[in-house]
Amino acid sequence: MKIKSKKKLLRAIILVLGIAALIVFILTTKSSSHQELKYKSISVISGDTLWNIAKKEQQTNLYYDGKDLRDVIEDIKEVNNLKSSSLSINQILEIPTY
Repeated sequence: MKIKSKKKLLRAIILVLGIAALIVFILTTKSSSHQELKYKSISVISGDTLWNIAKKEQQTNLYYDGKDLRDVIEDIKEVNNLKSSSLSINQILEIPTY
């Protein structure tokens, strides 16, 4: 292939690189966008344990989707500044959610 115009070739290369950069920008922007984190409050009732609360959240809360149950428990403890897994009736727990 014989190059007839270096300016046309240079323009074409710049155009292709610009389009490629735009595509990469769009894809990385969409994949790195995060939903806004919110919190819901739950009141501990008789028979509740941190384990069963975490298990329920793991199954129903998209924030914990795919996370190990032990990590869910530790996260709930951290969010609520709990030093142990002991809960009290009527204690209010803040649970992260989307």
